[in-house]
Amino acid sequence: MKYTQLGRTGLKVSRLVLGTMNFGPQTDEPESHAIMDAALGAGVNFFDTANVYGWGENKGRTEEIIGNWFAKGGDRRDKVVLATKVYGNMAGDGDPWPNHDRLSAVNIRRAVDASLKRLRTDHIDLYQFHHIDRRTPVEEIWQAVDVLIKQGKILYAGSSNFPGWKIAQTNEAAQRLASFGLVSEQCLYNLAERRAEMEVIPAAQEYGLGVIPWSPLHGGLLGGVLKKEATAGRRASGRSADALADTQMREKVQAYENLLDKHGLEPGEAALAWLLTRPGVTGPIVGPRTADQLASALRAVELELGDEVLASLDEIFPGPGPSPEAFAW
Repeated sequence: MKYTQLGRTGLKVSRLVLGTMNFGPQTDEPESHAIMDAALGAGVNFFDTANVYGWGENKGRTEEIIGNWFAKGGDRRDKVVLATKVYGNMAGDGDPWPNHDRLSAVNIRRAVDASLKRLRTDHIDLYQFHHIDRRTPVEEIWQAVDVLIKQGKILYAGSSNFPGWKIAQTNEAAQRLASFGLVSEQCLYNLAERRAEMEVIPAAQEYGLGVIPWSPLHGGLLGGVLKKEATAGRRASGRSADALADTQMREKVQAYENLLDKHGLEPGEAALAWLLTRPGVTGPIVGPRTADQLASALRAVELELGDEVLASLDEIFPGPGPSPEAFAW
């Protein structure tokens, strides 16, 4: 496994991030534990989750699965850089009480204590804001975060799904308050969705945030979806199906699969390897449902894409270009 610094911090993290969103809803607890053991055995030390994972009536279930894995011992917790998130509503359906969501100081305090209990640990390494909160002053958020850091409950703060201007606003406020500020941004970024290159990634680089792309295969679109459709009858779903409904995107995906087939490369591995070449990227989040999917993702770390392949990928999936030139002059 290869490692890098997380943004401007001194923290070393693996170039792949183990995403756990499938643990519970799609992968049962024993298989989830086996995947985490395999990831840790391969040197993956960066695990990502969120308090809402488990979804519906099972919100928090994913954190519980991870906590039960930590409780097995074997230095599991000490070896892992643990990241979770706060923002989503954790109240039960039909619960009329407010303050169970967003980024108020009240909810941040409540949410972190609940996550620590489910995760069966005394601290969270990276506590991430899952979305911007248009109602809560950023000064209030940093006040709450700084209290948690002083209490030893969290070590770093990060963002997820923030636009570039919000990254700037949040870290400028942190500087005024003598807070350390955001150290990472988790954003939607992959070959088929490159809009983050216009504002989000430049802002992250300017303020010293590591970029953690989620959905690196765009919901399976970049994982050989057309070949699977033709040979195994496996129909695309979700984000991938929505993208393929666009004729131009389907043609791009076909050209992408043809290119990689020509070079003897697996689409999913190539898509991850491409992200590892991108400026500012710490590591993409991979969310395996099985041990085989994890093994495929691990191979991407050692995969080196040649200049010809990289140039061809840019031709098929061109980026938007820098801001403001992408939309002005």
